[in-house]
Amino acid sequence: MNIIVAVDDEVRHEARPSAVEAGPATKRIVVGYGFWIFLLSDIVMFAAIFAAYAVLIHATAGGPGGLQLFNQRSVAIETGCLLASSYTCGLMSLAISSRRYAVTYLAALITFVLGAAFLALEVREFAGMIAVGAGPQRSAFLSAFFMLVGCHGLHVTAGLVWLAVMMAQVAIKGFRATVERRLLCFSLFWHALDIVWVWLFTVVYLMGVLS
Repeated sequence: MNIIVAVDDEVRHEARPSAVEAGPATKRIVVGYGFWIFLLSDIVMFAAIFAAYAVLIHATAGGPGGLQLFNQRSVAIETGCLLASSYTCGLMSLAISSRRYAVTYLAALITFVLGAAFLALEVREFAGMIAVGAGPQRSAFLSAFFMLVGCHGLHVTAGLVWLAVMMAQVAIKGFRATVERRLLCFSLFWHALDIVWVWLFTVVYLMGVLS
């Protein structure tokens, strides 16, 4: 019996191809891996801005701080919109995998609307702060705040443009392999923005009010 098991294991070992024999990884894996490297570099950039904000959080130069400026209700709505858009983005990815065009378009539309609502609320917040003289030039704290939150907003804007372009490509080309890989990268990008916002919401708005 032991001889039979040993022979069987040897046959299985010979039948399993080595890494060299299996060939290179698929293009989907290579593209996903490369895009993860890009996301990590982007997160490093955000980490540096977070560090600058943490250092300058009390450098208000006698001006208003987070307690006087931040509207927690508006920020909570922003957070809800962005987190909900992450959920609908996940539904879009599932619809793409099952080749369901109608659900893909619907999930993408809801994701776009929620992301646009997030941006509108953020722009309104910035405009309200500037209107009362709390612009980025008022203090080092506000410069760091506008830099951090504004950088995230620019990323969301780029994501919305990317999503619109990708839906146009789906309408023209269908679910080709290249289109599917680009949609995969978009999903990774959008979910990464949600993770950054959770940290931003915690560090800037919640801790800023408490401090």
